[in-house]
Amino acid sequence: MEIKNYITPAGHQRMKDELLHLLDEERPEIVKIVSWAASNGDRSENGDYQYGKKRLREIDRRIYFLTKRLEDVLVVDPEAREQTDQIFFGATICYADETGQETTIAIVGVDEVDMEKNHVSWISPIAKAFIKAREGDTVNLQTPEGLKELDILKVTYQKLG
Repeated sequence: MEIKNYITPAGHQRMKDELLHLLDEERPEIVKIVSWAASNGDRSENGDYQYGKKRLREIDRRIYFLTKRLEDVLVVDPEAREQTDQIFFGATICYADETGQETTIAIVGVDEVDMEKNHVSWISPIAKAFIKAREGDTVNLQTPEGLKELDILKVTYQKLG
């Protein structure tokens, strides 16, 4: 069974931008360096050649990965979703834990996780606990410290960047 690869428009654009950067700028520059280094003769002791070939392999692997990921993504725009208090992919959720501390997270694709922005993957335990719950509900989240109750204070669907 294949799992869908959901992604927001902003995440999709970042992946496309990275792919184009690798293809149009970084890879051609490394190819020039490798060609120059190869023309200098003995490749076995040529640091520029060895490093360049290694970097070229890394770039090619990343290009392959991004190309495959972009082929299989399903772009879901949170802004286009009709406003609802039920939680689905793309939701921004403000919740309070048992101590009353409020936290806001956004549910995004697996390729968009960014803990500094509180963007969590839709397949993460916290997102799974929230999916299909509604504003005002209390959900249980199993953590290493034990079961935690989280109160959903607000659910919005907005542009994520």
